[in-house]
Amino acid sequence: MNPVQAVVLGVVEGITEFLPVSSTGHLTIAEQLLGLPVDDPGITAFTAIVQVGAIAAVLVYFRRDIGSLAASWFRGLVDPVARGGPEYRQAWYVIAGSVPIALVGLLTKDLVAGPLRSLWVVAVALIAWSGVIYLAERVATQARGEGSLRMPDALVVGIVQCVALVPGVSRSGATISAGLWRGLDRVTATRLSFFLSIPALVAAGAYEALSEGAAVSASVGWVSTGLATLVAFAVAYASIAWLLRLVARHSITVFVGYRVALGVVLLIGLSTGVLTAT
Repeated sequence: MNPVQAVVLGVVEGITEFLPVSSTGHLTIAEQLLGLPVDDPGITAFTAIVQVGAIAAVLVYFRRDIGSLAASWFRGLVDPVARGGPEYRQAWYVIAGSVPIALVGLLTKDLVAGPLRSLWVVAVALIAWSGVIYLAERVATQARGEGSLRMPDALVVGIVQCVALVPGVSRSGATISAGLWRGLDRVTATRLSFFLSIPALVAAGAYEALSEGAAVSASVGWVSTGLATLVAFAVAYASIAWLLRLVARHSITVFVGYRVALGVVLLIGLSTGVLTAT
C-alpha cells in the first residue's frame, strides 16, 4: 500500500466510522477501487487496525466524560457509597454492553474475515439495514434521556452491535437504531454508541495487530498502516462533533437514501462485471 492509498483509506475511515453508513463497507469498497485484494489477511487486519484511529478520536473528544466514568467505576469497586452514583452504573453498562460483541467476534472471526468480505454482502447489508434505520426512527418515542439509561438498554444495544460485524450494516447505524427502539433520545443513543465503540474496536484492532502482524507487514506495511490510522484520527474527530450536532436536530433517516443508492450501484456494478466481489 502506498502513502496515497493510505491517506485515502484513512479519510474514508474517519468520515464513515461514526456515521450510520458502515465504515467497514466503505473501506471494502475503497480498497477494491484502489486495486487492493480485500480478502487478503493483511488487508482485512488493516481494516480493523485503522479503526483504532477513529476510536482515539472518541477518547480525546469525550476525555472528560470517559475519565469521570472510569474514576467513578474504580471508586465504586472499593467504596459502597460511590456505587450509588449514576456514573458508576453507566460504566458497568458500557462494560456489560461490550461483552456480546467480544464473544460473537471471536466465534465468527473466520466468517467475518472470509466469506463476509464481499461486496455482494456489503451491497445487500447497506440496503437491508436501511429499512431497520427507517423503522427505528418511525417508532422512536425519544422519551428517555441519559439519566434513564438502564442495564437492559446497554445489553440490547450491545447485542445488536454484533450485527454490525456484517460489512455494510454499520456499527453506529445498528447501535443508534437499537437505542431508538428502546425509547432513548437520539443524542443519548449516539453517545452510548460512541462509548460502546471503544472496547469493541480497540480490542478488534489490537487482536488483528497481534495475530496478523506478519500479514500486515507483508501486504500493507506498518508505515502505511500508521499513516492511515493518524489520518483516520484527525478526520474522525471532526466527524464526531458534526454527527452530535446533526442527531440533535435531524433524524438519521437522512442517510437511508444514500445507503440504498450506494447498495444499488454496487449491485449493478457487480452484476455487470464492472466490480468484482473480492
